[in-house]
Amino acid sequence: MTPHQRPVSNATLELLGTGTSSGVPVIGCSCETCRSDDPRDQRLRTSAALRFRDPDGVDRLWLLDVSPDHRVQALRSGIARCDAILITHTHVDHVWGLDEVRRYNAIMQVPIELFAEPPAIDELARIYQHIFEPHRNANDSFVADLVARPVTPLESVTRHGLRMTAVRLLHGNLPIVGWLIDTLDGGDGGGLFPLAYCTDVSLIPPETLDAIAGVRTLILDLLRIRGHPTHLTRDEAVTHAHQIAAHTTVFVHMTHDIRHRELDPTLPAGMALGFDGQRLPIRPC
Repeated sequence: MTPHQRPVSNATLELLGTGTSSGVPVIGCSCETCRSDDPRDQRLRTSAALRFRDPDGVDRLWLLDVSPDHRVQALRSGIARCDAILITHTHVDHVWGLDEVRRYNAIMQVPIELFAEPPAIDELARIYQHIFEPHRNANDSFVADLVARPVTPLESVTRHGLRMTAVRLLHGNLPIVGWLIDTLDGGDGGGLFPLAYCTDVSLIPPETLDAIAGVRTLILDLLRIRGHPTHLTRDEAVTHAHQIAAHTTVFVHMTHDIRHRELDPTLPAGMALGFDGQRLPIRPC
């Protein structure tokens, strides 16, 4: 068997953060969740790291968003490389750690591809002018070296033996994307794929529901119990999870309204609250 005939293997998705934009504990709050000593209630801003071994036997790592907490997340997780960055949208809690990826450039000595919709790329170029237009910097500074790759929903891009497909989501009135990731050979990569990563969503359009139906692993927004104009509630998230019918559904992007030990046991079979540092797939004991 030649290297290019090997399947993608050893795939894991680590939830680097599972909290909403304020994180948990929330500054200045003394509610039960913010005072909880359960580590599952301590949530950095939502993002994830996908690790896998590619068909050439190279260990790869893709980031799904880069939160403001990325430095802490990377040190805690032992991240020392980044082969691609997949952006869902450009809200502060999802991209304001982008400056930190310069360390991976320094370690690997190669640029990093960043995949996002064209409006998101334009917004990132505005926010991070020093990265995307380094020739305008007054000094020859140490900045990230990124190559922007525009994507269109439901059009696939292949890298490192995986297929990534942006899928349309609505975050209130804002169109954003989630990510559907699968192997090129149809294998499960060790139990993870196909994987759908759908955070910050209040409505999943029918074409996206069709695209992600029956995935093995679903990461899905669940902000709180009460209604919210731009995020799924507990009941809405569970309803969508039933529609998608993933083998495993893990909920993320939770506020301090959610106590892990109280809500998690009430969820239907195959569904669970995520927590910082959790690695999927969930392996049997």
